[in-house]
Amino acid sequence: MTGKDLKVIIIMAIVRSSGVFLLDQVIKAQNLVKRYNGKTAVRGINFYVRQRECFGILGPNGAGKSSTVKMVYCFSPVSAGSLTVLGMDVMSKPREIKKRLGVVAQENNLDTDLTVLENLMVYGSFFNIPARQVAAASVEILDFFALGDYANEKVEKLSGGMKRRLTIARALINSPEILILDEPTTGLDPQARHLLWQKLRSLKERGVTLLLTTHYMDEAEHLCDRLIIMDGGAILEEGRPGDLVARHIGNQVLEIGLGSVAEDDILKYGGDRIRGYQNVGDMMFVYPDDGQALMEALRPLTGNFSRLMLRGANLEDVFLKLTGRGLVEENVPS
Repeated sequence: MTGKDLKVIIIMAIVRSSGVFLLDQVIKAQNLVKRYNGKTAVRGINFYVRQRECFGILGPNGAGKSSTVKMVYCFSPVSAGSLTVLGMDVMSKPREIKKRLGVVAQENNLDTDLTVLENLMVYGSFFNIPARQVAAASVEILDFFALGDYANEKVEKLSGGMKRRLTIARALINSPEILILDEPTTGLDPQARHLLWQKLRSLKERGVTLLLTTHYMDEAEHLCDRLIIMDGGAILEEGRPGDLVARHIGNQVLEIGLGSVAEDDILKYGGDRIRGYQNVGDMMFVYPDDGQALMEALRPLTGNFSRLMLRGANLEDVFLKLTGRGLVEENVPS
């Protein structure tokens, strides 16, 4: 292995090139169950993650997302079923698995008493990586995440977005084969979120397998090759984001604030232009074959609507159709 190859592996966490560790399904769950104090958080789910893809677990807080990934990175034991990571059982080979993973938890658990560079150096020592090697990799990783100018700053001086990038940078110091990100952009402003998405896409393009949990549908649509939608500890759907939207919704959604108009009147005037709909409170989400044609058909009623907007369909519409509620945060464990 050349020095250049080693540098790429350490800096970008590319899957090992020898072929020894190559697997089609790097994570595989079968009838996976997680219980806490008699309550079931994950209800016998099945899924797999292919090498070098970004796989998403989408759902609101309390859906079972974090409970699932905690079993993947061997933080929480499996209650029932089977779970393998990189061909190894999580219950019998946790130490071996952890060496080959990078984990970014929901909370920023950086050491605020240390500088940015020291956070990476200390973390690298946990994996028995030589200090000189960690130092060289740290400089390059910090530059990749646009943190090079802050190497000697204390962590507490960083913005929220910078802290999140540093947490991900730290998770790459051991050149993991799989990077696990649990709600990576919660609490970040839009600019910081988009910058982080750019870096994650760049890592995936370089061969890193990403496992991502999120309750942001736009995040899943931007990053994920495939995903599962979870609610109440169960999987409701699985597939590519675009395929799920096309299958359940179509291309467009017409949002109607009912106002003084009855649902039956909308169905009467809309006729066969309406392929499906969902009511939430005083809002009606209608799935048309042709949005403009439907709006024209509803023209006699529009003066009585409190809201009327035609927009593109998205993953949140899929979740709304499947569950009857949106992808909102809830103050319950996930």
